[in-house]
Amino acid sequence: MAYFDENFNRFFRGLEKNNDKTWFDKNKANYEKSVKLPFEHLVADLILKMQKLHPGFHCDVKSAVFRIYRDIRFSADKTPYKTHVSAAIVHGGKKNFVDPGLYFEMGAKGIGIYGGVYMPEKEQLYNIRAYIASHAAEVKKLKADKKFNSVYGGIQGEVNKVIPGEFKEAFAAEPLIAHKQFYFMARFDDPKLVTSDKLLDFIMDKYKIGLPWANFFSNALKQ
Repeated sequence: MAYFDENFNRFFRGLEKNNDKTWFDKNKANYEKSVKLPFEHLVADLILKMQKLHPGFHCDVKSAVFRIYRDIRFSADKTPYKTHVSAAIVHGGKKNFVDPGLYFEMGAKGIGIYGGVYMPEKEQLYNIRAYIASHAAEVKKLKADKKFNSVYGGIQGEVNKVIPGEFKEAFAAEPLIAHKQFYFMARFDDPKLVTSDKLLDFIMDKYKIGLPWANFFSNALKQ
């Protein structure tokens, strides 16, 4: 079953050209019917899939879906609307940054799927580095995952130029310790994916490919 038809892509192509309240209000009925409601149905079905994968997993659609309205208070870009829909399906809701979760977004250009740890706090960063240092064999195995690397291209994120003294020896063996972000992401720039009847399975397949790394970072944060 396809969740979206071509009206989804048509809406976002129009919004990219006319990102203002007048155009949005004129096309809001189409947004509700062709974007918002089917996206909520997709998220609900993804939650069911993740509940089967993770016993005890709890999340609801409202706590997972992000609003289409941009926060422009402190941004130089004053366009009021995002040109995609997005959700973070995580145990307990999108404010949980510890447990493995699925963040994805979809627009007229295709789909983006993300995982890992984007902005760890100071203590979390320390815990991740310490966990990497003490689990060298596991890191080596994860880094050798050909399927993960073919989809996500490895772990990404900003890297510190100066390494804390206590991690310098471990850094010599594992450069990942220098990271201050530990995320992975993949873009699939094909509008036909959004309207495919295989969309649900496609997203879950990519989530499962990233899950070993997501579990690794989750275990690190729970130390």
